[in-house]
Amino acid sequence: MENYLEINKNSWNAKVDPHLKSDFYFVNEFLEGRSSLNSIELELLGEIKGKNILHLQCHFGQDSISLSRLGAEVIGADLSDKAIEAAQGLTDKCGTSTKFICSDVYSLPDILDQKFDIVYTSYGTIGWLPDLNKWAGVISHFLKPGGQFIMAEFHPAVWMFDDDFTKIAYSYFNKKPIVETYEGTYADKAADIVQEYVMWNHSLAEVLQNLIDNNIVLEVFQEFDWSPYPCFSHVEEFEKGKWRISKLGNKMPLVYSLKGTKK
Repeated sequence: MENYLEINKNSWNAKVDPHLKSDFYFVNEFLEGRSSLNSIELELLGEIKGKNILHLQCHFGQDSISLSRLGAEVIGADLSDKAIEAAQGLTDKCGTSTKFICSDVYSLPDILDQKFDIVYTSYGTIGWLPDLNKWAGVISHFLKPGGQFIMAEFHPAVWMFDDDFTKIAYSYFNKKPIVETYEGTYADKAADIVQEYVMWNHSLAEVLQNLIDNNIVLEVFQEFDWSPYPCFSHVEEFEKGKWRISKLGNKMPLVYSLKGTKK
């Protein structure tokens, strides 16, 4: 899929306006100081005051700004020019020093010349990337020696199911691009958008081995039987801010997180 970047950029550009208006992204509360970060990633981040952080695939920058509010110097990068424009507007309103760059992950080393204490990425990011060796190489490139990579992501087991969670519809392994058209968006199912997208499934082994191959030593790996977001079909909130897929209960991992250190 040579034109996957163009297809996905158009897709994410179309999502920005409905996402800004959605309850999912609670923009008004965010502007008043609510953080977008969850317990899963906060636990791995620890004390970040004074650290510089690169946030990959930042959408319109809520996590980037939330990291800035905790005292870090943050640069967020995203493929979508509309998202980056919105991110800049948000950081201006929030009064943080967060900076934003419009770039796909693979091109970022050509644009940004800096090393970081932490590279961060979270929830629904790597599925848009075809080559995780190249991705891990970019992460390693931007980390200082001893710097940390912190990631929270939806578990690949989830992406094997059809959207209704009635059957196994996709391979667990990265066999080929998944090219589909969707109506609406995870943040607003009724949004008036119809967009094509291109995605890839990535097994845990593919994620972990590519990080290891690029000099990132795994320190923490965790799996969770809940999601901090109600972005799937048939979700139920069993504790405040924690969702499960009702027909699967607590039998399946929905999210994993990891921390690794650059050798």
